Amino acid sequence: MVTVLSIDGGGIRGIIPGIILASLESKLQELDGNDVRIADYFDVIAGTSTGALITVMLAAPDKDDRPLYAAKDISNFYLEHCPKIFPQSGVLRPALNFFGVFVGPKYDGKYLHSLLRRLLGEKKLHQTLTDVVINAFDIKYLQPVIFSTFKAKEDAANDPLLSDVCISTSAAPTYLPPHYFETKDSHGKIKSYNLVDGGVAANNPALTAMTEISREIIRNNPSFLTIRPTEYGKFLIISLGTGSAKQEKKYNSKMAAKWGLLGWLYNDGHSPLMDSFTQSSADMVDIHNSVLFQALKSESNYLRIQDDSLVGDAASVDISTEENLRNLVEIGERLLKKPVSRVNLDTGLFEPLPGEDTNEDALTRFAKHLSDEHRLRQARGLLLE
Repeated sequence: MVTVLSIDGGGIRGIIPGIILASLESKLQELDGNDVRIADYFDVIAGTSTGALITVMLAAPDKDDRPLYAAKDISNFYLEHCPKIFPQSGVLRPALNFFGVFVGPKYDGKYLHSLLRRLLGEKKLHQTLTDVVINAFDIKYLQPVIFSTFKAKEDAANDPLLSDVCISTSAAPTYLPPHYFETKDSHGKIKSYNLVDGGVAANNPALTAMTEISREIIRNNPSFLTIRPTEYGKFLIISLGTGSAKQEKKYNSKMAAKWGLLGWLYNDGHSPLMDSFTQSSADMVDIHNSVLFQALKSESNYLRIQDDSLVGDAASVDISTEENLRNLVEIGERLLKKPVSRVNLDTGLFEPLPGEDTNEDALTRFAKHLSDEHRLRQARGLLLE
C-alpha cells in the first residue's frame, strides 16, 4: 500500500483536523505503543496553508530525530499562538479590517514568521522524517509551486528552509503578506520565489500528493517499485478538511450582484472571494477522489472527514477569540462522533453513508490497516537484513 495523509487549508480551523489526528495517533499507540507517531505510518503527508503547518509539526525532526509535535499537542499549539498570529482589535476590529483592504493585509505576519523561525531553525525540506508535499502559488509567474521532499533530495534549489515553506503556503491574500525568499542550486545559481497561500492552487492537497507519488513511480523511485501509476486501489488515503459554511448559505446571487471589488474581498467579516476559490478547489479534489475510488471498487481505501455545517465565527479563518477557538475544539470532537459521510455529486453536500459507523470508528479501522502495513514493512526489512 501507499499511505497518504492530506490536510486542507483553513487558518484557525486547523484545530479541527488537529483533533482528528490526535484521535488517530492515540489509536495507533493502542496498537503499537506510546512512542509511535503519525509520521511513522504515512509515506506522504500533504498540506496546504494551515494544513502545511500541521504537516511540518508532524514530520519535522526534533533534537532526538523524532517528530517535533505529537498529534495531541496540535490543538494546544493553535490555542496558544492563534491569538498572537491573528490579534483581534475588540470593537474596532470590523472597521480596522475594512480599512485594511486599502492599506495592506489585515495582519503583518511578524509573530507567525518569528515563531516558525524559532521552532524550525535551519531545518530544510529534505530533513523531514517522512516525505511531505506542500502547495504554494507564485504570484510573479502565476503558477502553482509544489514543494516536496522528493524534489528537495534531487536539487538544492528545491530544498528551502521549512520555515520559508510554511510562511509561504500560509500567506493568504488580504490576510498575510506574500513571502519572498531565495535558494541556490549546487552550482550557486539563485532561484527566487514570490509566494502566497497554497490554497490559491489547491486548498485540498490530496490530489497533489497522488500526482507527486505517481511522478516518483514513473521515475522508478525504489520506495514505490511495486506500484504502477494506475493502481490507485493500492492507495490508502485519509483526507482531512477544516470545515466550511456550506450549509449556512450565507451568500447568494442577489447579494453578489451588488458587490464590487470591495464586496468580494470583504463582507461582514468574511471574504467571499477567498471562501469561493478555496472551497471550490477543495471540493473538486474530493469529488475526483470519490469518483475514482468508487470506479476502482476501492472506496474503503479513501476516507474524507469534513464538516460543512459551520456557522458564524467558526467558519472564519482568523477570528481567534478564546470563545471561538474553544468552539472549534468542540466541533472537532463532535465530528469524531458523526457518521462517515461522502460528498453528494448532485448537491455538493456531505451526506452520511448508509450502514457506516462514525468517523471515529473509521479511524479505528484505518489505524489497523496502517499498523498492519507498518508491521509488514518492518518484517520485510528484517528479512532483507
